[in-house]
Amino acid sequence: MSSDADAPFDAAFDLARAGDTDRLAALLAAGLPADHANESGDSLLMLAAYHGRADTVRALIAAGADPDRCNDRQQSPLAGAVFKHYEDVIAVLLAAGADPDAGTPSARQTAAMLDRDTFNP
Repeated sequence: MSSDADAPFDAAFDLARAGDTDRLAALLAAGLPADHANESGDSLLMLAAYHGRADTVRALIAAGADPDRCNDRQQSPLAGAVFKHYEDVIAVLLAAGADPDAGTPSARQTAAMLDRDTFNP
């Protein structure tokens, strides 16, 4: 359970989902950790990726968010973007060095299950 002192940082989850990069950047500048996560282990980056917010994903990575940080279910941001078919988010994560084999199922396994050629030349 969050304390009242955490309330501004907890609002960051909604900002990440909505792609409100400017307001999220202000919280990061105020001390919000780039890898801040909720009670399920979903990081800000995971939420931004899963909701197709490429600019927010880019900003979080620039602020130091780990592109391979998995949630408590071992799902990676890249696998979430592959599942939702957000090509622009996939491109940002791969450019940042995200591992397509991280997590369970991995992004590569997710693409194969969905019969997508995301990682094939």
